[in-house]
Amino acid sequence: MITDEALIAAAAGSRMRAYAPYSGFLVGAALLAEDGSVFLGCNVENASYSATCCAERAAFCRAVSEGHRRFCKIAVVGGPAKEPVTRFCMPCGVCRQVMREFCREDFVVLTTDGRQTRRRVLAELLPDSFSADELGGGR
Repeated sequence: MITDEALIAAAAGSRMRAYAPYSGFLVGAALLAEDGSVFLGCNVENASYSATCCAERAAFCRAVSEGHRRFCKIAVVGGPAKEPVTRFCMPCGVCRQVMREFCREDFVVLTTDGRQTRRRVLAELLPDSFSADELGGGR
């Protein structure tokens, strides 16, 4: 199984591929599937802003498009371009809801400020979440 440190390093590498000409804020994500596969994503901005895709959602979309549906954890690393990472970069609300679509409440979210790692579970980041269970269908 991949270590937290290796997953964060993969996210940091993916960050360098981000397309962020408007905000200058680069984000990379590394998503770990239950079978040990790792899927990378980076933010891809768009001049219309609303068409922008976050790194976390990019990683989930890639994983789902390759047939994966069960995930353990994700590492998210972000910060201004041409600067070292110095603050924690937490997933936005939309990304948290996408995580909830495919993950249980104990799904782990890792982030770093370049010195230490913060580890949270999805239930902390999205309390009282809305899931497929509320629709009566479950998974």
